[in-house]
Parts: sequence; C-alpha cells; structure tokens
Amino acid sequence: MKITAPRCLQRTDPRRVTSGPGGTSPFPGPWVGGVAMLAGPVLLLIGTFLRIGYDFFFTDQLRGFAEDPALMTASYNCWLAGDILLWPAVLVLAHRIARTRPRWATWAAVMVLMGLFARSYHYGAGFLAFQLVELRGLPAATAFIGDAYGDATFQVIRYLTFTIMFGWYVLAVAAYLSRTLGAVRAIGLGTMSLVPLGMLKGTETMTVIGAIGLCVALLPTGVELLRDAVRRTRRPRRADVGFGLLAAVAVLALAELGTYG
Repeated sequence: MKITAPRCLQRTDPRRVTSGPGGTSPFPGPWVGGVAMLAGPVLLLIGTFLRIGYDFFFTDQLRGFAEDPALMTASYNCWLAGDILLWPAVLVLAHRIARTRPRWATWAAVMVLMGLFARSYHYGAGFLAFQLVELRGLPAATAFIGDAYGDATFQVIRYLTFTIMFGWYVLAVAAYLSRTLGAVRAIGLGTMSLVPLGMLKGTETMTVIGAIGLCVALLPTGVELLRDAVRRTRRPRRADVGFGLLAAVAVLALAELGTYG
C-alpha cells in the first residue's frame, strides 16, 4: 500500500518508486508478513479452543480463571499475541489490494488496524480482571467487573467499536474486488467480523467460525510469501547469522528486564 506526500515534500518522483521483490510491500516485507499471516490466525484459533470449556459471559470467564489460571492465561495470551501479529499481515494484504483498488485498500486497512487496537485494549482490561481474582477473590472481581460494564465514563475506544464489527467486511470486499482473494477466502476473511467484541468474552460458535475463517483466508498467502522469500534470499553469511542470534538474545534479555519495571 503506497501513501505518498505532496509532490513538493517528496525527494523522489512517486512514479519512480517501485515495489519490493515479487510486488510485496517494502514494509513490513515478505518475511514479517508471511510469518504474521501464519502465526496470527493460528494463535487466535488456539486461544479460542483453549477456553471453549467455559461459557461465554464474563462471570464464567472469571470463574474459569479461578479454577484453572494457567489454562485461561494461556488462552488470553494466545489471543492477544495473535491480535498483535495481525497488523503486519493486514498491511501486506492491503498492499496487494492497492495494486488495483487503492482506495479500498486504504480504508479497509485503517478500519481493521483500529479494530485490532481496540481488541488489544479489551484484552488488557481482561488481564486486569484476572488480577482482581487473584488479589481480591472471585466474588469481589465479579462484582467489580459487573459494575464496570454499566459505567458511562467517556472512553475513546468505544468509538472504535464499529471498526471491529465492520472492518473485516470492508477488507474482505476489497480483497475480492481486487482479485487478491477468491470468493471462499474472502468470505473467510469477513467472518472475523462475527467474533464477539468486548472485555472477557469467551468462545461461542461465531468465535470458532471467525478464527477458522481467518486461517482459511490468510494461511495460503503466508505460505506463498515465505516460499517466495526463501527463493529470493541469498545464502546468509556467518556474520549475518551471528548478528541475528546476538540480536535475538538481546531482545529476549530486554524483554525480561522490562518485566521488572
């Protein structure tokens, strides 16, 4: 997806700007985009099925955490990780759509990305609710969350709710009109709009349909991106491999240090 500044602010002529290898977006690129298209939907699907044993409403989700905290923590972490990983996948898909439907690609990507931010907020609130179960007990946490649901305090996230509900529909239509995805995969992409929204929502039929539909829509493209990236990538030098390993260790160490902040 190409977004260009006014001509007077550009250093290069936009007509001379070319896409990356295979027509993929320079950012985030085929490696990041391909991994995100594979890992994001799969993590959502795993998170969906991990909590399928507990009913949909927040009271049962809190009870599930009280009974099996490891299971519910894993479920919600998988869902949150999958939600975060979807942003590069959406960008790569939008870039492909923009080849023939640039306006559709822009608005679809904006709506879906805002919806992903809103879902991340909801899952953060859910983790706070789980902490309340540990610190104050299940009855107190249930009463608090019940009161919070009826709170009318101004909240920006509430105005992004429509992007969660309709963003995936717009992206699915855009993908079909641009011939980026066929009818079946476009429908699968659109089913993500059926997934219930809000804090502490469990698994129901629509959640399963949405997670499976997303896998149907994105996994083939992810495989295609990675296959093309492997074919076009030169054999890495030892120095590059060593630097990559050191960078990975540094990132993990910094992430661990961040937990003590």
